[in-house]
Amino acid sequence: MPMIKTAIYPGSFDPITNGHVDLIHRASRLFDEVIVAITQNVNKNSFLSIDERIEAVNTSVEALENVSVLRFDSLLVDFAREHNAQIIIRGLRAVSDFEYEFQLSGMNKRLNPNIETLFMTPSEEFANISSSLVREILSLGGDISPFVPDCVEFIIQRHKSK
Repeated sequence: MPMIKTAIYPGSFDPITNGHVDLIHRASRLFDEVIVAITQNVNKNSFLSIDERIEAVNTSVEALENVSVLRFDSLLVDFAREHNAQIIIRGLRAVSDFEYEFQLSGMNKRLNPNIETLFMTPSEEFANISSSLVREILSLGGDISPFVPDCVEFIIQRHKSK
């Protein structure tokens, strides 16, 4: 029986951007199963609640049958072990992302030698998009529609009206 290859794409996704969606679509073609693992980053003040972020990601990737969206509050390697995942996907937008991601990859490998990290770069048109830039544009009254899926813009507008 062939082994099912499961990859985890972890992050806070606050909010999910077109760059994230691009990587998820591409990963869904590479692996049997992709788990988008959403966490609450304790070092950041979240813009959207975890439930809003889960809704936004679910809606953004609902057409992808082999993608699931789950919340996690543990070490990523423990979450990966629980879900029989062998691969962690990390997005790199620029060379400046690499140093931090390389450290994470090394630490995850020390914690679980069976986990591999796959670095993926977004398609060129999404390379400069980040959740923090989207939040900054939004806070200054700018148009975020080129940077996030339509459903995410709706969730953000609903969030702002609360």
